[in-house]
Amino acid sequence: MKLSTPRRVLARATAVLVLALGMATGSTGLLSGPAAHALPVTEGSFAFSGDEGDYISGGQSYAYSTASSDRLNISTNSANSAVSLSVDGGNGDWWSLDLAAPSGKTLAPGTYTGATRYPFNGHNEPGLDLSGNGRGCNTLTGTFTIDAVEFGPQGYVKKLDASFEQHCEGSTPAARGEVHIDNPAPPAELDLGLAVAVEGTASTLNGKATFNGTVSCNKPVQTTVSGDVTQVKNQTIIRGSFTTSVACVPGAPVAWTGTAVPTGTVPFQRGLVEVEGHATATDPDYAQPVTVNETVAVRLRRG
Repeated sequence: MKLSTPRRVLARATAVLVLALGMATGSTGLLSGPAAHALPVTEGSFAFSGDEGDYISGGQSYAYSTASSDRLNISTNSANSAVSLSVDGGNGDWWSLDLAAPSGKTLAPGTYTGATRYPFNGHNEPGLDLSGNGRGCNTLTGTFTIDAVEFGPQGYVKKLDASFEQHCEGSTPAARGEVHIDNPAPPAELDLGLAVAVEGTASTLNGKATFNGTVSCNKPVQTTVSGDVTQVKNQTIIRGSFTTSVACVPGAPVAWTGTAVPTGTVPFQRGLVEVEGHATATDPDYAQPVTVNETVAVRLRRG
């Protein structure tokens, strides 16, 4: 039985290969932090058209919007110096648009001239890249104008009104377009809290130590609680660790319990231990992990 590769997947793979080859040749451009997880656009549109002879547009016009069930996703990087838009049209089209300020600058309203291909633009050059449907520029020049832009946390783009003009391979024909994004106010970031009780138990039956405490959160998340335990008894260091998972819900602290198994043959015993506790969960709105740490001296009693 033969397996065929869908043309769209093959086209995406080809575009990735072209990008990888471009990166292998080196670049004078400097990235300002990694792009955050792209988030869906609630309300927005993207349209462009091209002159006859323009490679990217093929001389055609294209228009997409969330109102027409096209999917748009957008993100910025950690420095808010570049925005990346991806478009999945309901008709199967796919496009991406990158707009970037010169290195070290935040993307802000204004006109950016002398743009070259992002992310290979030079240190003092703005970056631009419109590609998709299996077509992309190896080199390009262009300009773009940011009329309005507003950022939130974790790569959230609340608003973007921009227009652009791009010339592939130094050619005269150009692709011209605009993007309008109007998202709601960004959701609050995940706020986790961790408390470790100052009393625990050391089992006289199996040498394990049991700890407890609470976690708190401002949105529902599955939270992993872990801890590294150290005790010194009679000049012997006893170590162990524990991990557990609890469903945290806003409103009140949620209890957790974890049991640490000693790594050697010496059991945990009554007395003080140091617990380095950690609580980790993924922010459901930004798809980013959040971790809080708490180091506590815990007194073990026999149990």
